[in-house]
Amino acid sequence: MDRGRFITVEGIEGVGKSSNIDILVECIESAGYEVLTTREPGGTPMAENIRNLLMNHGDEPIPEIAELLLMFAARSLNVNNVILPALQAGKWVICDRFSDSSRAYQGGGRGLPMNVIDHLADWVHGDVKPDVTILLDAPVEIGMARVSHRGEPDRIESEKLEFFERVRECYLNLAVREPERFVVIDTARSLKDVRADVARLAQQLISDSSH
Repeated sequence: MDRGRFITVEGIEGVGKSSNIDILVECIESAGYEVLTTREPGGTPMAENIRNLLMNHGDEPIPEIAELLLMFAARSLNVNNVILPALQAGKWVICDRFSDSSRAYQGGGRGLPMNVIDHLADWVHGDVKPDVTILLDAPVEIGMARVSHRGEPDRIESEKLEFFERVRECYLNLAVREPERFVVIDTARSLKDVRADVARLAQQLISDSSH
């Protein structure tokens, strides 16, 4: 059986990852492929527990290195227990965030060394790498304005705008460095235009897979 395709969706808060993942799933399933969606941190019961530790406002501060290691602990669970088995079964996997989030948030945002993050990525998921990464991009002010309507911000959403500027800049730099893997979609535009771009990309991926 052919290995399934592995698609990751990245971006700062408020860029519309959830709604655009729904469009991807709809397009790919309509072409006859089985699709599994997952998210990070999370994706398995234990990884979701780690997510709660990372996202909730707790009494105990989380050091930056602990945040990074918890992210990769959750990722190890998701890769080994969910993502890899699905890919091996021929399913397409769409993951809401993956190691590029660690590069952008803990590397770009927190300032942790990128070579350490890359080493952890190689160690934790080795050959399990995205076939394509969709970077949904919008200016920080637009993204955070959208997030403000969701209710109480979580621990990471509560960071200052400067933090998210660094995260966004890092994402865009990653996309420049790996143009063969990244597809950048401007989500500051109308929902109709963004959805059309996502649907076109899904059709391109389906076409590439059928050859």
